[in-house]
Amino acid sequence: MSFAKSLAAVPARGLFPLLALCLMLPLLSACGFNTIPTREEQAKAAWSEVLNQYQRRADLIPNLVETVKGYAAQEREVLEGVVEARAKATQVQISPDMLTDPEAFKAFQESQAGLSGALSRLLAVVENYPDLKSSQNFLALQAQLEGTENRIAVARRDYIEAVRLYNTSLKTLPSMLWAMFWFTGNEPYETFTIPEDKMDVPSVNFGTSSGG
Repeated sequence: MSFAKSLAAVPARGLFPLLALCLMLPLLSACGFNTIPTREEQAKAAWSEVLNQYQRRADLIPNLVETVKGYAAQEREVLEGVVEARAKATQVQISPDMLTDPEAFKAFQESQAGLSGALSRLLAVVENYPDLKSSQNFLALQAQLEGTENRIAVARRDYIEAVRLYNTSLKTLPSMLWAMFWFTGNEPYETFTIPEDKMDVPSVNFGTSSGG
């Protein structure tokens, strides 16, 4: 059925609201109606990438711990610290629907920072074991971990920027008007408050790899 025939089939009393809606749709888009939901979805997508990269790091740790254990079993305290930090980090998860919860976000951020610190201590210990540093298995894990840390940094940066844009749209014109009268349930998202350079990010390059 053509659009003209569709209009003809609409009762006269319902024709005006339909035409008004058709005329308003371009105006709504032009005046920022789509800004808030668009930036909200972009922030959620950026958060999913943050989770993907942190999970990628967590997946590398069991093999890393086992490899180090094979050469430095006496470093039990350090190894156990990494395993415990990984367990805590993987237990604290935030879905996109929880990004407005400051306490949940703080717990997530602190658990990941704790894992970063534990990894730094483990990798510092590796310096004392030349045979371990030259192990092909360790070198492969080192390269993967280094690449993952770089991806985490990029994902965090992209999420911070996406949240900045989304939160700004909730409190600046013209999109803030839609937040006041239409998207009343939308709240600002939490973002990282521990600066990246203060997170004790693991240094994984011993001069034997070129990155991942």
